[in-house]
Amino acid sequence: MKSRLLTIFLATGTIMFTLASCKSYSEQDAERLETPVRGYINISADETFKPVIDEQVKVFNANNPDATVNVFYKPESECLKDLANDSVRMVIATRKYSKAEEKFIIDSAHATPSWNVVAHDAIAVIVHPSSPDSMFTMAQIRALLEGNAGSKLVPVFDGAQATSTVRYIVDSVLRGAPLSKNAMAAKSSQEVLDYVSRSPNAVGFIGVGWIGNHEDPEQVSFLKKVKVAWIESATEPGSYVSPVQVNIYEKSYPMVRDLVYVLKEKVHLGLGYGFARFLEQRTGQLIFKRAYLAPALENFILRPIQLNEQ
Repeated sequence: MKSRLLTIFLATGTIMFTLASCKSYSEQDAERLETPVRGYINISADETFKPVIDEQVKVFNANNPDATVNVFYKPESECLKDLANDSVRMVIATRKYSKAEEKFIIDSAHATPSWNVVAHDAIAVIVHPSSPDSMFTMAQIRALLEGNAGSKLVPVFDGAQATSTVRYIVDSVLRGAPLSKNAMAAKSSQEVLDYVSRSPNAVGFIGVGWIGNHEDPEQVSFLKKVKVAWIESATEPGSYVSPVQVNIYEKSYPMVRDLVYVLKEKVHLGLGYGFARFLEQRTGQLIFKRAYLAPALENFILRPIQLNEQ
């Protein structure tokens, strides 16, 4: 009798397993709490990319009504620290993780991170509309940043030391030399714009995503308050270029940087993966193009556009 009951039990279990395994992919997918197009995720993003990332999230959430991507905007160094935080599975910054950061993520979060460059951005230099100085060589920019310009011009940044803009300036322009003690630290890119608009001697350094889109009414209003400086070309010495899309793409503008996502998902392909793929594929790349950044993964026809018609 026991043998017969055991046989019946095993047969029943086999039938149940067989029925479960016969579920369609869509039925199995529906049972998951999170998929690449459904669920809720927190991400941290570099504050200098706020205008374009806001647009990316808006379109992604609209296309996927069961998905919510919630963004916290912070200085870049704080975003990268968030990779150790279980509540954040994705960050958007200007660089990937270092070897030490990768090891820490693997050891603490038990997840192997991935990354990709999805667009190229630039550091724009802005001055007061009345400023006579609106064309600079990189040597003049470096002298200004070191405090050796011999003028009353004051550099202004979106923070003191933790932002991607400051890191880029120190690493790629000053190359380790100390930043001038006269440099001003605003709290955000918005405050850099506001300060420069009120201060004839100020020279602001911000991500071009804040002033590069001449079709965005808010950015057009910014361009009425400040003037975008032209910088000596990195490819044609003696000529000057502005941080417009085609110059970023061709890297004739000398201060170009990457827009990078870093993702950590432990087991399955979740919403973080879905949003990362969205940034990589045509719709996300088109949004970068329409924001007048340079898409990194799609080839589009790019035309030079005047940033500031004054």
